[in-house]
Amino acid sequence: MLNLERRTRKPSLLAGLGGLLAATAVGLSAYASHGIADPLAQSHVTTAALYAFGHGVALAVLGPTQQNTLGRLALYVLLIGTLLFSGSLVAGALWKLSTQLAPVGGTALMVGWLAYGLNALRR
Repeated sequence: MLNLERRTRKPSLLAGLGGLLAATAVGLSAYASHGIADPLAQSHVTTAALYAFGHGVALAVLGPTQQNTLGRLALYVLLIGTLLFSGSLVAGALWKLSTQLAPVGGTALMVGWLAYGLNALRR
């Protein structure tokens, strides 16, 4: 009655990176709440953490499910977009670096989600 055979699964790089992204986001959120006094910088880091957490969870859940090239490519675009968007906001808030990559990251997030949606409609 119980199927005790172990399924053969390949490790998912996207899922692993998604988990790391979500864990980092939790730390960023805590730091924003307890370690940043400037309200604008705190807001930017909180926004970066929110996007990193949400997209990290999406990658962790969706990464192992994608069997075709377009699906995996869409998720890698989401990963790159998250790193650019959130990374740019954090770098600007904490180290006063330019945030000019945030719009590029945001655009990549939109493209990634559109590609993922189109891939889902194709199946």
